[in-house]
Amino acid sequence: MVTIRRGWLYLADLEPRRGSEPGKVRPVLVIQTDLLNEAGHASTWVLPCTTRLSGESLLRVPLPRGIAGNRQECEVMIDQSRAVDNRRFVRALRGLPRALLREVEDKLRSLGEL
Repeated sequence: MVTIRRGWLYLADLEPRRGSEPGKVRPVLVIQTDLLNEAGHASTWVLPCTTRLSGESLLRVPLPRGIAGNRQECEVMIDQSRAVDNRRFVRALRGLPRALLREVEDKLRSLGEL
């Protein structure tokens, strides 16, 4: 069983995918509050990452290779938030540096007009 923590990257199996959803085993960033994570909630709100780099924008936050256990340079996809069943988590990588997590949070607020 993987311990799920907000602000951490995990490898997750996102298959099967539907339509424009990202699939494959890929890093995801947990953005769900630890109040739910610690309560044993059955699903977790995440932002998938992609190695198909498009450059920094409102929809992406770049993660340099190795910054949080990611093997390749990738981008957090702000526009692809979703809840996944906790059984999709393969293993924990590492936590994001606070400045990068803050950038993700700011972009998520902007995109959702929160």
